[in-house]
Amino acid sequence: MDKFEELSLAIQKGNAPSAKELTEALIAEGISAEDVLNKALLAGMEIVGVRFKNNEIYIPEVLIAARAMNTAMEVLRPILTATGVKPIGKVIIGTVKGDLHDIGKNLVKMMSQGAGIEVIDLGTDCSPEKFIEAYKQHSDAKIIGMSALLTTTMTNMKSVIDKFEETGVRNNVKFMIGGAPVTEQFASEIGADGYAPDAASAAEKFKEFMLSA
Repeated sequence: MDKFEELSLAIQKGNAPSAKELTEALIAEGISAEDVLNKALLAGMEIVGVRFKNNEIYIPEVLIAARAMNTAMEVLRPILTATGVKPIGKVIIGTVKGDLHDIGKNLVKMMSQGAGIEVIDLGTDCSPEKFIEAYKQHSDAKIIGMSALLTTTMTNMKSVIDKFEETGVRNNVKFMIGGAPVTEQFASEIGADGYAPDAASAAEKFKEFMLSA
């Protein structure tokens, strides 16, 4: 097993100390931070995403894998920044107004970061105005991801899309929605561009949207 595979496995198992140590060892050997990121960290998180999607692992395992990846990223981040390596794209995500649930949103964030995407996380109870304000600050974000866990708050997703229409920037972004009561049909009804049934699918669709932009 080479060191890339070893590091990928440490990420998958959620072994944070080992992930950090192996990352430092690879950098010390003169391996580029970009190679370590792509061939080990993102490769490991991709396997975690597939296994989560297939119900082979569950939320706790995803959380510890993400923690291991973040530990390794602490080593890589300053090097990547210094060498100008950019994420594949940027998304803005948040749970809509009136809804304080964030486990699903946080999983989407972790899976997306694990796919090499920069995530601007607005938190919970996000009004349409909060999404618009974030987009003004991060106009290079081409995707808005919205989450809702309650049937009473999922209608607020349409309010966000309507606000982007009113502001004249609707065509600049794609909207992705998800959450327990949300369906593909509902996404279509409110004019969203996509729906994901789980966090791994959301990260995949974000990548698809970015590559087709």
